[in-house]
Amino acid sequence: MKTYDIFTTDALSALVPEFLLLCGILVLILIPNLGKGTFRLPLTQIRIPWLLGGQRFSMTSHPRIPGILATLILGVAFVFSLLSQAVDADVVALKSKGGLNLLLVDGFSRLFEILFFGAILAASIASLDRLPVGKGSDSETLYNNRRQVDFYILLLTTALGMSLVALAQDLFILFIGLELASLSIYVLVAFHKESKAGTEAGVKYFIVGSVCSGVGLYGLSLVYLWAGSLQFDVLATAWTSGASTLAILGMGMILVGFGFKVSAVPFHFAAPDAYAGASSPVSAILATASKAMGMLGLIRLLVVIAIPENTDGSALWLVTLGVLSAITMTWGNLAALGTDNPKRMLAYSSVAHAGYMLAALTAIGAWKWGHVNAPSDLAGAILGAVLFHLVVLVVFKMGAFFVLAVLEMEGGASRLSNLAGLGKREPLLAAAMFIFMLSLAGVPPLAGFLSKFLVVAGIVKMAIGDLSATVAQGEIIGLMDLHWIWWFALLIFINSAISLFYYLRIGVVMFFEIPEKERQKPLPKAPFLRLVIWGCMVGTILFGIGGDALIRLCFNAIENLSL
Repeated sequence: MKTYDIFTTDALSALVPEFLLLCGILVLILIPNLGKGTFRLPLTQIRIPWLLGGQRFSMTSHPRIPGILATLILGVAFVFSLLSQAVDADVVALKSKGGLNLLLVDGFSRLFEILFFGAILAASIASLDRLPVGKGSDSETLYNNRRQVDFYILLLTTALGMSLVALAQDLFILFIGLELASLSIYVLVAFHKESKAGTEAGVKYFIVGSVCSGVGLYGLSLVYLWAGSLQFDVLATAWTSGASTLAILGMGMILVGFGFKVSAVPFHFAAPDAYAGASSPVSAILATASKAMGMLGLIRLLVVIAIPENTDGSALWLVTLGVLSAITMTWGNLAALGTDNPKRMLAYSSVAHAGYMLAALTAIGAWKWGHVNAPSDLAGAILGAVLFHLVVLVVFKMGAFFVLAVLEMEGGASRLSNLAGLGKREPLLAAAMFIFMLSLAGVPPLAGFLSKFLVVAGIVKMAIGDLSATVAQGEIIGLMDLHWIWWFALLIFINSAISLFYYLRIGVVMFFEIPEKERQKPLPKAPFLRLVIWGCMVGTILFGIGGDALIRLCFNAIENLSL
């Protein structure tokens, strides 16, 4: 492992994607303001052009420029992160002048950067069609060059904040990255301020998110009072030595903030309104990148720091996490059954998927607590399955929201009836949406099935634990002989079966119901939006039947994480 001071050129070479995003934000601020501005030399009549202000140039004031620039910047950052995983790059630790570990660049953090940049890049490409430009109607003039700049700067700051969360080795740095991304997302949710639903969604999401962040920040101060440090390695050592009531209370408060990000019950109440009120590309970011950011924080806190090894009080963590997981996945699926809004349905689906991943973290906690006599590589396998699920969730969850984005361009996608007859109007688009629904339900051979299978198989193997020798001898074991975490695997299976109803209902509406009269015309062409839909569909199929390389990448990333 190489160690550099954070204010050196070596650190710059390790943080190329982050500096690209920072430079991109500056570019988006400057280029749209380029114009024929001049200033007069004192005591003369000579005017010197300085290009800022005045009448803007026609090229720099074009509404398409901000979207093109942001997409290119995100694309280059994504490629750099991807290339760093393709080669055997060294692990780089970036420290402060005082020797504090601030950031760590390794396979684990780079994998999350790839996920974040890829998801936001897809949303940026989709928004090239989703945000209307040009002259004419009021709806078009709303999204002029200035408004476009605001939107894409928020996308870049969201990506920058998420990358800080991925690299952070200090709770304070992690909190800064979390808030940088969160504040940008709050504005993105309410960006369509001309609609009542968008404004209401933004206000609700901001209020609930701010309260959760405030609770988390207070917990951060309690943890610092207890340990005298916010470094991950220091906190892990102190927690293993024995956590006091102050530490448990503080860590529980921090988890409130991350519970909101992953939409875990009971911190999920603002999520359905936010998904329904935001534009579909923004909702796609909430369902994938934002959820992965919250899950990353939970992994850092629970797996690396706060799940003790054979210490008193560990049962409190496991019981709390287990109950939270069971309620989250069950409530998410049951709530999705009763909604007629496709975006709210996908929001509750995201709640259920959060429960599946929390079940996996509970299984890892049971192993680390010492209740399961299983090899350490099995815990890594479960965590690798969670990472794989987070990565492939990007393709089929975002794909579903992008299909809804095409319908939004026609007039809205707030009711299931808006999807009626899509199979006749746009057979390929309907087929793509159906594939995304099947993948979300976990139907083979799609990516969603493989990711759920890996999670469930890992939990079952963990539950068998030290009974493997008994099984090898041919002895019969019953359900009561298995560890209690086995029931989480069964609960995931049952909830996946429940979810089939509302996922397949989308297919019934698309292929067997008659569209409304005003929705019988051809859908908008939206070439960029359709491009990312086809890309998501191909990824959903390929990662299901040939995802070995991605699985290896996820499992290799876990090797950089101390379990």
